[in-house]
Amino acid sequence: MLGSKKARRWAGLFVGTALMGSLLTGCGGGEKSADNEIKVGANFELTGNVANYGTATFEGLQLAIDEANAAGGINGKQIRLVKADTKSETSEAVTAATKLIADEKVKVLVGPATTAPVIAETQIATEHKVPVLAPCATSARVTVENGKVQPYIFRSCFIDPQQGDVMAKFAADNLKAKTAVIYIDSSSDYSKSLGAVFKERFEAAGGKVLMEEAFLQKDQDFKAALTKLKTANADVLFVPGYYEEIGKIVKQARELGITSPILGTDGWDDPKVADIAGKDALNKTYFCTHYSEKDEQVKPFLEAFQKKYGHAPNVFAALGYDAGKLIVDALKRAGSDDTDKITQAIAATKDLQAGTGTISMDANHNPIKQAVVLENRDGDRVVAAKIIP
Repeated sequence: MLGSKKARRWAGLFVGTALMGSLLTGCGGGEKSADNEIKVGANFELTGNVANYGTATFEGLQLAIDEANAAGGINGKQIRLVKADTKSETSEAVTAATKLIADEKVKVLVGPATTAPVIAETQIATEHKVPVLAPCATSARVTVENGKVQPYIFRSCFIDPQQGDVMAKFAADNLKAKTAVIYIDSSSDYSKSLGAVFKERFEAAGGKVLMEEAFLQKDQDFKAALTKLKTANADVLFVPGYYEEIGKIVKQARELGITSPILGTDGWDDPKVADIAGKDALNKTYFCTHYSEKDEQVKPFLEAFQKKYGHAPNVFAALGYDAGKLIVDALKRAGSDDTDKITQAIAATKDLQAGTGTISMDANHNPIKQAVVLENRDGDRVVAAKIIP
């Protein structure tokens, strides 16, 4: 999800870098793949600022791979995840991706969870013709750059424009909002993209954005900007961002007397938001996400995850599981560990039943799937709308 203008520069800088073996864990150094296994690289933020996202996504991926291996694997071969820690740094992500692809000879690369490092690793993956599946990177630039589809890059989540569109429609149609204010994280491409799409679609629907303010990741005090936004007396406040800042923003907004609905996107989808903001402050807040835990079709995944890890999954775990299901399905249909055949199989994915619902891959390498808007209500999450793009 996180974006960066430096992503391409990091890629060029680190593709030829000498690599540290300590970046990888749970793998056999540089040894060749055994004849009875297929190596899949797992490049995730396991430590650092967004470790909560990376760790959860990896857990979901691991569950899907474990299930496939327990069922006999792929044509008699077991899938082996080769795990790397990006430390939540784009430079580390590119270094690790280079080692996974060039040295470990993985057949597919999954991750990272956030946008900037996925974009940064695109160069090395494309050069080696290794498909990348991004579970949670929602920026449109991940799969399409300057109007051209990246041939080896795919994702298992919906894209920012869809989220911004969904929340603009929800504000206008479901909440009957006529006016809005927007509060974005100016250090995040994810947040900036969502803010721009929301404004465009909300105003196209007849609404008016009265004011826009910005904060920076890791900010602690948001009251000055929130006080300005309060003066607009808008019907809704749209805040696309991540859980650490969102919890504080919602809490401080309510303390300042902002009682209007506050809207967000999938970066909100973490229990820590409630821990930080408090359940009362979260009343009348809504966010777009990938599934509802109350959906019957999601229950098998929820139960399997709970059994394996002893805790409930969040949306990032679900998207990691979806990515794993996509990989397993593509490997089966490819009938080979040839990376071009695997790439073609991922692109041809159709009506796959995954963790969050049914997925088909479109021409831009983005999944066609339903979006869910959840309402926070007295400590619970209630489905407020289901919107198909």
